[in-house]
Amino acid sequence: MSILTIVLSILLPPLAVFLKHGVGTELLISILLTLIGWLPGVIYVFYVNSK
Repeated sequence: MSILTIVLSILLPPLAVFLKHGVGTELLISILLTLIGWLPGVIYVFYVNSK
């Protein structure tokens, strides 16, 4: 992961998923988890982007 991806994963989790995977299931899950709480969204983004 690049530094930009890490910073975006912390600040704007759905944007980081969108830049790597585009529009899809991962983005929808990321948006939902971020709306529930910031931390679940961040954890999911790091999980998805590390695959």
